[in-house]
This record gives sequence, C-alpha cells and structure tokens, in this order.
Amino acid sequence: MSMSTERVFWAIIFLIAITSITYRAANGRMGKAYVKQRTEEVIIEAGPLAGQTVRDVREVNANPNEPGAQVSMPRTIGLWVSAFFTLCILSFLYRDNPFYKFAEAVVVGVSAGYWMVIGFWNSLVPNLLANLWPDLVQAWAMPGLKEKPEYLYVIPLILGVLLLCRLLPKGGWISRWAIAFFIGTFAGLRLMGFLQGEFVAQIGNTIQSAVDHLPYGRLTVGDVVKTVLLIVGVLSGLTYFFFSFEHKGFVGKVSKVGIWFLMITFGAAFGYTVMGRIALLAIRVEFLVDDWLWLIDPRLVRAGMPGG
Repeated sequence: MSMSTERVFWAIIFLIAITSITYRAANGRMGKAYVKQRTEEVIIEAGPLAGQTVRDVREVNANPNEPGAQVSMPRTIGLWVSAFFTLCILSFLYRDNPFYKFAEAVVVGVSAGYWMVIGFWNSLVPNLLANLWPDLVQAWAMPGLKEKPEYLYVIPLILGVLLLCRLLPKGGWISRWAIAFFIGTFAGLRLMGFLQGEFVAQIGNTIQSAVDHLPYGRLTVGDVVKTVLLIVGVLSGLTYFFFSFEHKGFVGKVSKVGIWFLMITFGAAFGYTVMGRIALLAIRVEFLVDDWLWLIDPRLVRAGMPGG
C-alpha cells in the first residue's frame, strides 16, 4: 500500500468514526456522566468549630436509572477529555503523530505539576515549615498544629536551597554537595533495612521452606521438588555471580544452571509486567466502549435507557 493510498484509507476511517460519534452524541446515546447528591453528617475535628456536626452535601457517581440521578456537565466534559487523550495515546500504535506528542506533553506536564503540589503540602509544609515556623503554619494552613520551633531543620532547608542551585547557569556545582549528602545518608539508612528486609529475609525463607514441614511429618513430593528447585536455583544463581574462580569444570556447569534459572526468572517477571500493561490497555478499551461510547453495558447500569 503506497503512502497516498494509506493516508486516504485512514482519512476515510477517521471520517466514519467522527460521523458515527457525532450522530450518537446528538441523539443522546453516549458520553454522559450521571451523578446524584449525597448528604452526610461530618464532625469537625480541628479549628474553632471542633466537635460540631455539619452537613456535607456532595455529588457522587450514580446509575442513570437511580432516583435523583442527573447529568453532570463538568463530569461529562471530563469524560470526553479523557476519551480524547486516550485516543491520542493509542494513536501511537499507528505511528508517531502530533496528537500523541500533544497528549504526551500534557500528561507529563500535568503529572509534574500535580506531584509538585502534593510534595509541597504533604512534605514541605508539615515536615519543614511546620517545624521552623509553627505559629505561621498554624495560622495559615494547619489550624490544629501544636509544636515548638525546631531550629535543627535549618540544615535540610539549606540543603534544599543548595539543590536549587542546579538551575543556575554557573553555580550548578554547588548542588553536588547536597546531592552527595542525600545519596550517602540514604544509602547508609537503607543498608540495614535492606539487609534485614531483603537479604536476611530471603535466606531465612530459603532455609525455612526446606524444614517447615519436617517436624510435622507432612513433607509431600511437591514440597520436596519445590525445596530442591529453590535451593539449587539460589546456589547456582550465586555461583554465576561468583568471579573469584574461573567458570570451568564443575563451577562452570553450576553457573550455566544458574543462567537458566536467571533467564526463567527474568522471563516470568517480564511476562508479569506485560500482563499488567495488557490489563491497563483492557481497562482503557473498556472505558472507551462502555463509559464513553455506550456500545456495551456489562454492569447493566443503562438497562432500559434509549441507546444504553
């Protein structure tokens, strides 16, 4: 298929899809989000009104057939925007294009801004500012805060400022001091946790699996096979990474067995990752054909509705 014929083919497919979507949307057969109001009594935990009960009225997702359900225009717009960006990302399956680049830039930018705000309110304010200026933070953002100033937190404040020097044209080298301190401190703190939680725990599990059923006389053939494979896999895998001896003779054969175990492990991990990505793809496809296009209704939420 030539390039011009291919473009004409996809242009026809695109026009058919746009026409179908426009027709279904105009006839009210797709792309609506329904909500209903839910009232709850909430007890205020902090501030001048602490202990008092107030009524909290909010909108929640609703079945279109439920009493009181009505179309929410903001959520409907969000539904269409979500569908648009999903199609833009999926368009990369055809080839790289401006729609995919636009969606990629928007997703990355929004994610960066979102996590910056989350980091500011969940880390910077309660952990740094609340310890340096508790009165200011109490009056500004955390009414229930009751702490005294901890001037030792000036040190992380200085290190944080040094990190920002990375943005300076000629002062980027200053940030290396803070980065070196953070990496060294984190490595030291995580070393003991890793040894206890990963290294020692894995050794303990390997030994425990071999003797777990022996005192009770319930050792089955499956337990024996599992234990033998586990011990052989661990020892042969460690032998492959043991470079003090040349991998020849018996050591070489054992290391080759370790390679087989490693490849099987990596293959299983890769397959698990692929299945996770396929599950994400299935969720997005279900969103498109169910929540947006109304082509299917597996939960019967639109049963009896026109076009549902």
